[in-house]
Amino acid sequence: MSFRRALALAACGLAGGSVLFSAVGVGKQPAHGAGGDAETRSAGAAPAAPGLLLLPPPASCPAAPGWVERPAGGGGYWDSNWDRREPLALINRKKKNEETGEEELASRLDHCKAKATRHIFLIRHSQYNLDGRIDKDRILTQLGREQAELTGRRLASLGLKFDTIIHSSMTRATETTDIISKHLPGVKKVSTDLLREGAPIEPVPPVSHWKPEAVQYYEDGARIEAAFRNYIHRADAKQEEDSYEIFVCHANVIRYIVCRALQFPPEGWLRMSLNNGSITHLVIRPSGRVALRTLGDTGFMPPDKITRT
Repeated sequence: MSFRRALALAACGLAGGSVLFSAVGVGKQPAHGAGGDAETRSAGAAPAAPGLLLLPPPASCPAAPGWVERPAGGGGYWDSNWDRREPLALINRKKKNEETGEEELASRLDHCKAKATRHIFLIRHSQYNLDGRIDKDRILTQLGREQAELTGRRLASLGLKFDTIIHSSMTRATETTDIISKHLPGVKKVSTDLLREGAPIEPVPPVSHWKPEAVQYYEDGARIEAAFRNYIHRADAKQEEDSYEIFVCHANVIRYIVCRALQFPPEGWLRMSLNNGSITHLVIRPSGRVALRTLGDTGFMPPDKITRT
């Protein structure tokens, strides 16, 4: 990759996005014919292979909705206060005891620090009836019910003390939750509209088979971002023990949440694919560090039970 090209791509990065992720997050390239993946050759570089078309670097980064926060830095940046729960951001540093000074500041910081780790299990709903005209008709198929049973058994086999199951209020997610919860007796269920399926943000690169109206991105995007901010964050300072929480929702929502949590360009959400009933496991440490343990795991299902509808 030429030096000029690398700089242009890095300038378009998001928080935590490496040059690689910044590159795939750049908007449309000018159409110059075949060979559109070629890079601009810098001075002194070896000549391009015969027939390879060179493209100029992008002129600017694609615009993003106002609710998506972009750091001032380029690629390789990690925002440690991404969830607005960094201890230093929670206290008034100007207010301190004149006698104790820094000792009081250290005490206040310790009071605001998270102590526990949150384990977030994002479950995609099982296969459902695609012919339903309205949500209440989009019930799980027989195969979908079998998938939910397998997912419930898998979660139960982990031997974890799950705290709650929060699920989308859409029919397919509710039915999936009801089946899973039979394998996790005593775990509280909570329904929310925030996790309903939708169009989180216009994907880059665009796809031809799925093009929602701009207003849908505007309405759904803000809601799904609200779900991310409401549910995905480090533990409260009062939480003493690690928690294990299940969220049953939808592919678009899960993929967007994964991108946001890892501080990858959220426009890349459609580059991932999730099977029905799959398990995605995010870990949020007290420091605010986030790790992805599994993405769309369905290894516990027989091959003939796996679908992506």
